[in-house]
Amino acid sequence: MNMARAVTVIPATLNLFTNTSILTPIKRRTAGYARVSTDNEEQLSSYEAQVDYYTRYIKSKSEWEFVGVYTDEGISATNTKKRDGFNRMIKDALAGKIDLIITKSVSRFARNTVDTLTTVRKLKEKGVEVYFEKENIYTLDSKGELLITIMSSLAQEESRSISENVTWGQRKRFADGKVSLPYKHFLGYEKGEDGVPKIIESEAKIVRLIYRLFLEGKTISAISKHLTNENIPTPSGKKKWTTSTIRSILTNEKYKGDALLQKCYTIDFLTKKRKKNEGEVPQYYVKNSHEAIISPEVYDLAQNELKNRAKGNFNHSSASPFSSKIICGECGGFYGSKVWHSNDKYRKVIWQCNNKFKNKNKCKTPHLTEEQIKEEFVKAFNNLISNKDEVIKDCENTVLTLINTEDIDSKISKLQQESEIIVELMKSLIYENSRKVMNQDEYNKKYDSYAEKYEKIKSELSKLEDKKQDLKVRRDRIKLFIENLKSNDKLINEFDERLWYVLVDKAIVYEDGKVEFKFRNSN
Repeated sequence: MNMARAVTVIPATLNLFTNTSILTPIKRRTAGYARVSTDNEEQLSSYEAQVDYYTRYIKSKSEWEFVGVYTDEGISATNTKKRDGFNRMIKDALAGKIDLIITKSVSRFARNTVDTLTTVRKLKEKGVEVYFEKENIYTLDSKGELLITIMSSLAQEESRSISENVTWGQRKRFADGKVSLPYKHFLGYEKGEDGVPKIIESEAKIVRLIYRLFLEGKTISAISKHLTNENIPTPSGKKKWTTSTIRSILTNEKYKGDALLQKCYTIDFLTKKRKKNEGEVPQYYVKNSHEAIISPEVYDLAQNELKNRAKGNFNHSSASPFSSKIICGECGGFYGSKVWHSNDKYRKVIWQCNNKFKNKNKCKTPHLTEEQIKEEFVKAFNNLISNKDEVIKDCENTVLTLINTEDIDSKISKLQQESEIIVELMKSLIYENSRKVMNQDEYNKKYDSYAEKYEKIKSELSKLEDKKQDLKVRRDRIKLFIENLKSNDKLINEFDERLWYVLVDKAIVYEDGKVEFKFRNSN
């Protein structure tokens, strides 16, 4: 006879996660988490209300012990990397300081499914529970993870939809030519009442100073040191200027009143990773979008100067005003400084051709002392001032000839038309090849012929555009020279470094010791 199987249940006496007796009444250490994704006034009210609500709610429960409310203000939830309050809360929970976390909803916790599930599972391993009020989900509940997966996936898709709507809105504003700047970190402008950038004159003076120093010959490094030494704050309010900040100001078209929109774009709505736009999405160039701080002429001169310095065919230095300015009339090399008698009372600095002893036949051009160079400049400048009216008249006539670019414009227009025709022929050929059977050798031969013509036209166009830009730069240089000459009408008795920078392009030293100055009005 089979005996009936008897099963006796032995109740659990220890908590599965905390390893403490379940018979001992223990208060659960409870924390709240509050977050809003923007920093506008309406959202801040919601943020403050959440903090107040969770503080009172947790304290009202006798079985809970209030730990605190962790917060993130003005931060998106699509990922958890930059959420300091959230990350601090998780760290404390994993360290055994929190037993229960209460938050408004899955979307407040994170809109990223992977982040949500990963975090919840980490907490679950340590016996820490999360309660989502809106969805009424407890993560230690058996159905909790399934519900969280569904809810956080929905939240992630909501985030994607919001991101796409925001991106569409931004691109619509770009297409309409509406300009927006990061005003907190942008020197010289504030948001005007009509939403258009408005000049802050006290900051605009700094921008103009940067351009002036650069065009006078100062290096970017020297400008950053000068601004730092003068205790002028950076766009972000820091004390020390960096070369990258100076370069950014010198290359930003917004300072001449134009705006290139969509220079970068977001490639992933979850990570918010941005990439430089290299043609993947449209860009929009808006001319005269707002009031300019720098004239277009000065801006273009700065771009040309940056290009020349980047060529690497000479070392532009700010150690001395004479660096990269004095040229050997025999070999065309630069003069460099040398120190004679460096350790005695006869010490002096001289300038001589850097190639003097490099070549088989030594350059016969003489060395010059700094005093000699300064004296020669004073004589050249006073001679310039003595003939000031005549020089200005000649310069103005030169500007008139440089303004006329009709011939170049006509050639550019003709080549652009030819280019468009070639493109249409290539499209037609590709379409024909896709619609009917063609001899592929003949197709490739014809296509390559079109491609070769297109590249040739493109090259010619590039040369003409460069030539037109060179004429414009020369014209702007001469106009700037005229302005500087008009503002100086007195003879000088001693060397003036500022005049040297703004007027002298180069000084050529010949074998007989004669120094010829090429001023910035030179063609």
